[in-house]
Amino acid sequence: MKTLSHWIGGKPVEGISGNFGPVYNPATGAQGKQVPFASVDEVDSAVAAAKAAHATWGTSSLAKRTSILFRYRELVDAHREEIAKLITAEHGKVHSDALGEVARGLEIVELACGISEKLKGELSTQVSTRVDVSSVRQSLGVVAGITPFNFPAMVPMWMFPIAVACGNTFVLKPSEKVPSAAFKLAELAAEAGLPDGVLNVVNGDKTAVDRILEHPDIAAVSFVGSTPIAKYIHTTGTANGKRVQALGGAKNHMLVLPDADLDLAADSAINAAYGSAGERCMAISVVVAVGDTADPLIEKIKERAGKLTIGPGDDPASEMGPLITKVHRDKVASYVTGAGAQGATVALDGTGFTVEGHEDGHWIGVSLLDNVTPEMDCYRDEIFGPVLSVVRVDTYDEAIALMNNSPWGNGTAIFTRDGGAARRFQLEVEAGMVGVNVPIPVPVGYHSFGGWKDSLFGDHHIYGNDGVHFYTRGKVVTTRWPDPSDGGINLGFPSNS
Repeated sequence: MKTLSHWIGGKPVEGISGNFGPVYNPATGAQGKQVPFASVDEVDSAVAAAKAAHATWGTSSLAKRTSILFRYRELVDAHREEIAKLITAEHGKVHSDALGEVARGLEIVELACGISEKLKGELSTQVSTRVDVSSVRQSLGVVAGITPFNFPAMVPMWMFPIAVACGNTFVLKPSEKVPSAAFKLAELAAEAGLPDGVLNVVNGDKTAVDRILEHPDIAAVSFVGSTPIAKYIHTTGTANGKRVQALGGAKNHMLVLPDADLDLAADSAINAAYGSAGERCMAISVVVAVGDTADPLIEKIKERAGKLTIGPGDDPASEMGPLITKVHRDKVASYVTGAGAQGATVALDGTGFTVEGHEDGHWIGVSLLDNVTPEMDCYRDEIFGPVLSVVRVDTYDEAIALMNNSPWGNGTAIFTRDGGAARRFQLEVEAGMVGVNVPIPVPVGYHSFGGWKDSLFGDHHIYGNDGVHFYTRGKVVTTRWPDPSDGGINLGFPSNS
């Protein structure tokens, strides 16, 4: 069995805590690796390496930082197949989806390559007699990221490229379920010329997370994961004086109006609900069907779902892979059976699905639940699996009230041909990201990603301008250079005359 390592100070470092976690191949259920769980001392070692590196990296030129990031972008691009294979082996998602993840991460690396434009300051001259005022943004120091299992390459690349481009050094704690992609990203950063200690990777469990949240030398923490953990990260981190952005869970709704293109809506529902086996915080998990839309839409979804190929992620024919663990598979299945017991109609039941020759894999098929109501568990909870619920309503007003009553506000979508209805929806819906005939409205790199309500804790969204502001702090400098003819003493309060 292969034992993985941390990455500290620019090199692999073996774990010394004696505690390890299993890393499974979800398609086979077999454990092929183990990952060391960092002790407090090992986290401290990574932070010390980052702090030492910041002394020079934080004052390095923008030209140096961006030249390294340009080389890094080329290396990640050249190794995208290798990174995608690591993702598929540990997460289970199909290879094409893993490649897409790397591509979306590269968007943020490319944004970081242009950090010089984002860090331009402002200057006001002659605000008073021979007085100028300028504003600049400077790095925070050592910052950290705690990332989820569902995007083991993309989410880290949403964080550290911008952070280090702004002059910070970084400690990354990836999910212990999928650690290899993060390690590879760190290796490539070193190959690109990133100085030792600027990017460190420590694997671990709650011990490592808590030490990151408590460590006095860490100035800021970024997190993506479930809402309960996001609340904990935000509460604990801010209590320890840190700047925190914690992105939580979601229950994303897709509103389908009677005038919508139902073929497009059905295709989009399939893609957004079942892609990556539903293990996306931006997955559509609820279709809100208005008026007579539900029956024909459900038939179109069922027809398409029946043609999906579910299998190992490394099989080119597979369109959907397994879930991350057996425990999670069983939890997802319980929502399907529970929905039927609570009165929903199980239009498609994927709970008994398996793949011949891979019977020990973490398999589940796609499920479609009709006549779902807000008090049902399948509606109230984030399932994080290939389960799509359909809620029937009579009017747009009833739909918007239902959606805005959700405690989450991550992403949402409307499907309609009516521009007026779409515009009204954009203004009225309480969510941070909105799609019009786009089911998963993840913003491009130069617009920030983040939700509202229980989908985000903290004041900054991730990447884009918000990301730059999160990883920097502003400073205003007021300057007066006296003219040689100036002189004398004046104890009066300065005026603008």
